Amino acid sequence: MDTHGSDSDRPRPGREPRLKVGAPAVAPARRSPARRLLPRAVAAVTALCAIVVLVQGHAALPFERIVIIEAKMASKADFFEDPEVRRLLVRHGYRVRLTRMGSRGIATQRYDGYDIVFPSGQPAADLITSRRAAEGHPATTYRPFVSPIVLGTYREYAETLREAGIATPLPGVPAGAKPMYYSLDMRKFLGASAAGRRWDDLGTDRHGIHNGNKVLAQTSDICQANSAGTYLGLVSYVWNHQDIPQTPDEATRFAERIRLLLNDQGMPSSEKNETYVSAEGKSISPIAVIYEHQFLAHQIATRSATGHVDAERVLLYPSARFVTEPQLIALTPRGDALGELITKDPALQRRAMELGFRVRDAQGGAATSDALTRFLTGRGIQAPVLADDDTKAVLPRLDLLERMIETVGDCPPAAPAAFPGETP
Repeated sequence: MDTHGSDSDRPRPGREPRLKVGAPAVAPARRSPARRLLPRAVAAVTALCAIVVLVQGHAALPFERIVIIEAKMASKADFFEDPEVRRLLVRHGYRVRLTRMGSRGIATQRYDGYDIVFPSGQPAADLITSRRAAEGHPATTYRPFVSPIVLGTYREYAETLREAGIATPLPGVPAGAKPMYYSLDMRKFLGASAAGRRWDDLGTDRHGIHNGNKVLAQTSDICQANSAGTYLGLVSYVWNHQDIPQTPDEATRFAERIRLLLNDQGMPSSEKNETYVSAEGKSISPIAVIYEHQFLAHQIATRSATGHVDAERVLLYPSARFVTEPQLIALTPRGDALGELITKDPALQRRAMELGFRVRDAQGGAATSDALTRFLTGRGIQAPVLADDDTKAVLPRLDLLERMIETVGDCPPAAPAAFPGETP
């Protein structure tokens, strides 16, 4: 008898073990909530990316390198803070990181580490380029648009000046409409200020004004803002019989002569337009020195949001005019690339016009006022029609204007390097 059993009863290597009948089935492991949600999250992110691509029209954008531009700017930061401008710049691979301050403040401080500086007018720009030249670092300037210095006021004040023979509505008012723009006789206006006349003296009962303050225009801080320094030059030109100083002594004398015309406004604010468009603006400063594009941008936005313009706020154009030329000054190759883009890109130029700027023709260099007029009228907004016979004001030489600013505003002097060859 074989005590070892047959071969068929022996276990064979490699044979699968037999399952026992009736053994309980093993239930599949339950997925955790995170694992269940993961496919949905992936699908949502994919859909979101598709939407971004469709909206921006740039499939490769999330994977491209965005160049950060470090910038110091004054009021023209309004342009770069616009959401549409930011979107257009990102499509070209740029994002502008802003430090905001007054134009003269930009010119009198250091700008190491910045790619561009963008003062609002020529005096501050000349300070910067002169300093750069003295330091052996020339800078390229770009002039993408212009915006005149204007005086923002309220309809009842403009009509009071009109009845006093100091302001006149500009032509081009549509039939049945009220004027939005007036020409301001600067000689008469400054004469009223110098004589100490107050709003109550102008017979304002008809327009409901009861204001015992002096008739004058209020500016931003003259030590910081290009608009205030430019207005100082304009006032000096008119008040000194369309003459400008030729020597430092004359500059001091001219400044002392007009100091009281400008210093009766009280404590200046950093940005006059913010006050002007606020609900409290009328009681704080009935007339404010601002830029034309700020007023037009306000009207464009109001029309878009409400279907009508802001009929309460109007503009006074000085009869002696000085068109400010904001200059984007490139300090690095990245700044140069941005300057070229802002100046020549059609979409950015159009957006500048939609924000109230008079955009320069990329080929001819002239400000395209006709295009701005067509844009405004196409949206049911009156366009300013400026008289050709207005006096073109002339600013003093840069170092003399600086002396006047320092005298009127008791400002610290600009950096000595700004004026090569001068004795500080």
